Amino acid sequence: MYLASSSSSPSVPYPSPPPTSYSDTDDIMSSKGTANVDGVGTLTYQRAIDIARNTEGELDPTVSTYLEGAITDIWNRVNEQPGTYILSRDEFAVFNYYIKRFGGSPVAEQAVDRYWRATGEPSARR
Repeated sequence: MYLASSSSSPSVPYPSPPPTSYSDTDDIMSSKGTANVDGVGTLTYQRAIDIARNTEGELDPTVSTYLEGAITDIWNRVNEQPGTYILSRDEFAVFNYYIKRFGGSPVAEQAVDRYWRATGEPSARR
């Protein structure tokens, strides 16, 4: 769609608004850990965490569902390789957001320790 202009300036394409709803067949979360959310755009782990941290009151249900799915997937990956799995930076951001869920879990503590050792932080080096 183009805006009609009464002046001699060229027409500028006008972007279509985002869809207002999803059909039952729309996939909220793709296999790459991203989701397209109405009014928010494409969600990634980091963007969803940023939204969650900056939301006062109740979190948007779609963002909440996305993050719940993300932490479930991440925790499953950690448990599949409990002694060796190294969280990515974005996975760690989600994991850290939900860290209280895993309080006292040796598997969670080891995953956090492996993450920090893998980052090469001076305080983690021996």
